[in-house]
Amino acid sequence: MREKLQRFMYGRYGNDRLNQFLMIMALVCIGLSFFGLALFYPIALALMVYTYFRMFSRQIGKRSKENQWYLKKEMKLRGFFQKKKREIKQLKQYHIYKCPNCRQKLRVPRGRGRVAVRCRRCQTEFIRKS
Repeated sequence: MREKLQRFMYGRYGNDRLNQFLMIMALVCIGLSFFGLALFYPIALALMVYTYFRMFSRQIGKRSKENQWYLKKEMKLRGFFQKKKREIKQLKQYHIYKCPNCRQKLRVPRGRGRVAVRCRRCQTEFIRKS
């Protein structure tokens, strides 16, 4: 049976990260449809049909481009959340101020009293409490 499946899938695109995401979204939509939100059932069905269409497609180049587009968007979103996580972690040790002139973010260590902060970008100096 495994050999027949391998022969069938030969020359077809198969599974990738976009397919995994689409299948997870379809399962979420099915779950929401059980809570009385009937609108999500056709959406889930459409997502599953599109997932299987992509999986069995012989147009490997097009499916690969779609996956690359998805991966770029995913990495952009992950980078945003990683940046926010780092900023929240730094708030324990630093105050983060914006330069009044160029809006550059600047870190000032906590517990130093009133300090003069100089922006590295525009050389503007301003006083803030740390």
